[in-house]
Amino acid sequence: MSVASDSPVHSSSSDDLAAFLETELDSDSDSSSESFPIEQAHDADAQVSNHSIALAFDGTIMLKRQKLEYPEDETENVASLAFSGEISEASSSKVPCEHPGTFGNMCFVCGQKVEVTGVSFGYIHKGFKLQQDEVTRLRDIDMKALQSQRKLCLVLDLDHTLLNSTVLRDLKPEEEYLKSHTHSLQGDVSGGDIFMLEFMHMMTKLRPFVHSFLKEASKMFVMYIYTMGDRPYARQMAKLLDPKGEYFGERIISRDDGTVKHQKSLDVVLGQEKAVLILDDTENAWPGHKDNLIVIERYHFFASSCKQFDHRFQSLSQLKSDESEPDGVLSAVLKVLKQTHSLFFQDGGEDLSSRDVRSLLKQVRKEILKGCKIVFSRVFPTKCQAEDHPLWRVAEGLGATCATEVDASVTHVVAMDVGTEKVRWAIREKKFVVHRGWIDAANYLWKKQPEENFGLEQLKKQGTDDVTVEK
Repeated sequence: MSVASDSPVHSSSSDDLAAFLETELDSDSDSSSESFPIEQAHDADAQVSNHSIALAFDGTIMLKRQKLEYPEDETENVASLAFSGEISEASSSKVPCEHPGTFGNMCFVCGQKVEVTGVSFGYIHKGFKLQQDEVTRLRDIDMKALQSQRKLCLVLDLDHTLLNSTVLRDLKPEEEYLKSHTHSLQGDVSGGDIFMLEFMHMMTKLRPFVHSFLKEASKMFVMYIYTMGDRPYARQMAKLLDPKGEYFGERIISRDDGTVKHQKSLDVVLGQEKAVLILDDTENAWPGHKDNLIVIERYHFFASSCKQFDHRFQSLSQLKSDESEPDGVLSAVLKVLKQTHSLFFQDGGEDLSSRDVRSLLKQVRKEILKGCKIVFSRVFPTKCQAEDHPLWRVAEGLGATCATEVDASVTHVVAMDVGTEKVRWAIREKKFVVHRGWIDAANYLWKKQPEENFGLEQLKKQGTDDVTVEK
């Protein structure tokens, strides 16, 4: 890398910065590890990077892709936009530099050694930090770029969302057959869905429909990966999901890049919060961004995954089964993403400043059980206030009306057994009687489910005779 001779910065600090960047950015930062732990592991971190940053001291800083090539019309991470305008003016005028950000401990505008309080973007490049004002400015630039291409941001979790991984030693005897079904890592991996990663001592299964999901979603969103796994794991999974580097680029965030331990946050995402959707299986991972979140049903392909979450049922691999591609979870979520994207950009107007994906997502959710009036029977603990129970709030969020007493307007009674007066009333009045799984399924699949799939089986055998009246 060379520094432009007509650079507006000619201090010894800038010489130090140039030397620092020359060494830092031109070096091969790729590294490997014999063991790449999955998300719940806690092994030592390893630095993996497949890009470099080119700096020219004309007031412009550009990220230069080194190993991946992208179409010219692809919306790039806003960090790859020029840091122009204010930076150029600051570096060429006598106004004191505001030090918007640093590489290492050097301001990337004036070259001075400074301590910047701000947000670290290590996934873009090691040692890259921005002040909050600069982050805000870049997000504003990003918003304009996204709007011009009618795109939003989508942050995707990995394990249990797009794929499922297991350590090889945790394979059950009835899962050994999977070893003969794995796809080779040599050459094109885009046709495979299950991979033996012996150098990582693990096996990974991609969720059905994931390739189609990513292809369709990329037309509407600039996509990030955000995982609680470490950086090597995140990058290896990205290679399986995106072997040609078409979808994620350098937007691969791991637990090593987060600002709060054991939590995820949009503070390391260079997109305005009102334009970011999140897809994750764990709601508690996003305490500050639940309104941006689409909670997806966990993908339990391996037995170790069921054990991790204390599920007593057999995994999909043990059952030698899998989710449906056309009717599975990712297919259902894709429809939600399309709805939300369409609402955001509807009417074709250029001024979208008042649009917010968080309110639009709620609007989409409220259509799912719209028109349903639900009464619960023996679902909540006796001392629990019904209106405060999470299931009640979920049902209301899905557009249903909830009540404590039955009347002619009730459409569904949600119960866990037949021995209640409300269930007997529902049968007599030919109302739907379902167990709580009907609401849970609507919540995860974002679609009203057939009531006959969630009936109380014992009703068919026991009828309404000899049942205990609810106290």
